[in-house]
Amino acid sequence: QVRLVESGGGLVQPGGSLRLSCAVSGSISSDYPMDWYRQLPGKQREMVAGITRGGSTNYRDSVRGRFTISRDNAENTVYLQMNSLKPEDTAVYYCNARPPVWSWGQGTQVTVSS
Repeated sequence: QVRLVESGGGLVQPGGSLRLSCAVSGSISSDYPMDWYRQLPGKQREMVAGITRGGSTNYRDSVRGRFTISRDNAENTVYLQMNSLKPEDTAVYYCNARPPVWSWGQGTQVTVSS
């Protein structure tokens, strides 16, 4: 059973940066495209950034140019570097395969506030 563990969230001021990590148990993460999602309070979960097995990336319009997704297949880890953070980026962030075939992890809370 695959387990997803997200980490790296926290409280940051507007304009600040955070780097999120998603550790995928097992050695199968390299077989899947991977996505970062976020869920704002009272909203549905939305895809933020994605990366294919070969490293091609795509981003939600609102984060393009500020967020960078990457992966380390040897470490079964997916990263999300978030720069120039805005209050509207406040959410719980999750990772999963594309499509999201695994059980969701606990997520990591990102709060952008002065």
